[in-house]
Amino acid sequence: MDSYHLAPSRPTASFGHDNEAPLQHGPLVNSYSHHHNNHSRDTDTDPTDQNCDRKRPEQQARLRSRNSVTNMSSVLMSKTVTPFLREHIPSLYAPIGKPGNQETARAENPNSKYCYRHHPDSKCRRAADKAKMVMIQSELDKLTSADQQAVTHVWSLFSAAPARHRDLMLQGILSQLCFPQLSFVSREVNEALKIDFISALPVELAQKVLCYLDTVSLTKAAQVSQRWRTLADSDAVWVRMCEQHVNRKCTKCGWGLPLLERKKLRNYTRQRQLAKGGPQGRATELADSHDSQDRSVNQHGKRPAAEAEEEDPIKKRQCMAAAEASKAVTQPKTRSWKAVYRDRWQVSYNWKNSRYKLSVLKGHENGVTCLQLDDNILATGSYDTTIKIWNIETEECIRTLVGHTAGIRALQFDDSKLISGSLDHTIKVWNWHTGECLSTFAAHTDSVISVHFDGHLLASGSSDKTVKIFDFNSKETYCLKGHSDWVNSTHVDIKSRTVFSASDDTTIKLWDLDTRQVIRTYEGHVGHVQQVLILPPEYEPDEEVLNGASQDNQDAMSVSSGGSGSPSMSHAQIERAGSPGSHSSSHNLLPSSMPSGDEDVRHLYGSAFVADESRPLPPRYFMTGGLDSTMRLWDSATGRCLRTLFGHLEGVWSLAGDTIRVISGANDGMVKTWEPRSGKCDATYTGHCGPVTCVGLSDSLMASGSEDGTIRLHSFKPCRQ
Repeated sequence: MDSYHLAPSRPTASFGHDNEAPLQHGPLVNSYSHHHNNHSRDTDTDPTDQNCDRKRPEQQARLRSRNSVTNMSSVLMSKTVTPFLREHIPSLYAPIGKPGNQETARAENPNSKYCYRHHPDSKCRRAADKAKMVMIQSELDKLTSADQQAVTHVWSLFSAAPARHRDLMLQGILSQLCFPQLSFVSREVNEALKIDFISALPVELAQKVLCYLDTVSLTKAAQVSQRWRTLADSDAVWVRMCEQHVNRKCTKCGWGLPLLERKKLRNYTRQRQLAKGGPQGRATELADSHDSQDRSVNQHGKRPAAEAEEEDPIKKRQCMAAAEASKAVTQPKTRSWKAVYRDRWQVSYNWKNSRYKLSVLKGHENGVTCLQLDDNILATGSYDTTIKIWNIETEECIRTLVGHTAGIRALQFDDSKLISGSLDHTIKVWNWHTGECLSTFAAHTDSVISVHFDGHLLASGSSDKTVKIFDFNSKETYCLKGHSDWVNSTHVDIKSRTVFSASDDTTIKLWDLDTRQVIRTYEGHVGHVQQVLILPPEYEPDEEVLNGASQDNQDAMSVSSGGSGSPSMSHAQIERAGSPGSHSSSHNLLPSSMPSGDEDVRHLYGSAFVADESRPLPPRYFMTGGLDSTMRLWDSATGRCLRTLFGHLEGVWSLAGDTIRVISGANDGMVKTWEPRSGKCDATYTGHCGPVTCVGLSDSLMASGSEDGTIRLHSFKPCRQ
């Protein structure tokens, strides 16, 4: 044991690092070399010692007594371990006030640099595994006090060593390990290398990383730890998810969520606009109504004593309740974006899996011909000459509008009015809240088949083959002639000042209300066209459809192929294209000639849109349904039929849709839901005993009316327990 007290010198065992500088504590290293050399000599003389897994009990006792670290005396510990700890952890082991025991002394030594894992200021510093520490402590308690002291000193030495010394220690230890021990180290290292990088990153970067996850992965990430749950549930992450999926189809996963609460959104937007409008807005009137209650308040915010004593306490409570109610209206309750997403996901999940609550409304004495669904109100028209207003929540008819003398064929309502068209040749405007008929228009000479209004413009189609336009502001009325048969559907777009019309002559026309001329005529149906459905501006068809890859699309362009395989126009098409007011040559555009910019698209709509560049363009995409049992997707700019949807056994009477889905009702008594981008039929609903003449759609509701006199209402709202 005298060799342990030799003066410091370069050790004979350098652990395979001859270029490394010698350690500053020679006695400790020399003692290790002495033990290592003795152990080597012993293993050379005793071949059985080479097998570390199978040793006799007397050999294990001899090796333990010979190689145990506990053979080092307390004097040796004080001469080796304590100076080592004092040098490398001066803040804990050096006397207070001793020069050089601060962090400045550590900074002067390049070997004392912290690694990223052990730096005290690093957020990715490893936390102790509680289960692992309990296991280690239990194993340590099984040793004798001397062995416990020796093991603890070894841990202290390694913990106090700087990075360079740690590397030397580890390399020396690894060079002595056998394969079972190396396998054990490998397993432990694999677990230790797992770093909680989300907690280590700044909050902004962690949220940015989480934004790339899908919904399922994000909910699983929230179950990792409390820190992960806080980050994964943050509004910064879920607002991104809502932007990708709510009221649109995600381009990556194809999942779309309904908007919901459209009426609340409209009311809130209207209040915000009125608040920004200045003192002449309606918001000011609300404020004035509150001010009128406090006119007697003096400059100091107090009422006169006499008036305060005479005030009725009941009236005071009513005023306070009104103030709280107005405050609730002007300041809507806020929720987390995750809750917003969850509510919409539940509705979308019910749509996808056809989970709904069915209600059948009965009240009409004849077939139902038209309906409109909006929030909690449903309006239906029938051949029995009446219009009924239904409360969807209670499933009760709250009002019946009576005034027409023949069947109702079309209706539309908003917050204040309802407009209906009837087989008695008239159009009526109603206050549906009170049931009062405000005005009657007798503009057509035959049955009114369709009505649609947008802002101050109203368009109606009739069996007299004309489209009538009513301007409520200027009180002007004019007629658009061009169809050769009944006009079954009309749609006004007030922004672009255009009108779509569909007719029994199998064509759809786009009209310019400024010039009162036809911009384009769309041909492709072989049966009566019953409905025009304008798709929202957010809708974009598949790239395959836009590129005209399918043969069906080429056929729908009415292009006849020549001998060389290049498309060419027929003689009749050339004549129609050259005639004014008819479909232009862009109706037969090839896929390679699709417009690429706004200027190219504007030219396709005619000179009126080219001359006025500030004029908004008409809706780009729309769908039509006809009695040829098909539905068609059109590009209004080029005139191309992009896709034909097959599925119904008989003619399609009605269409309704939004950015996520389209529903159709047909003469076969079925209602189908479609994915508008791919054209796939998602579900089919049956139950009517007659043709489905009208359908309505909202975010969580679907309604269908039939000639059997019933309205079937499907609610996809989640069931509240």
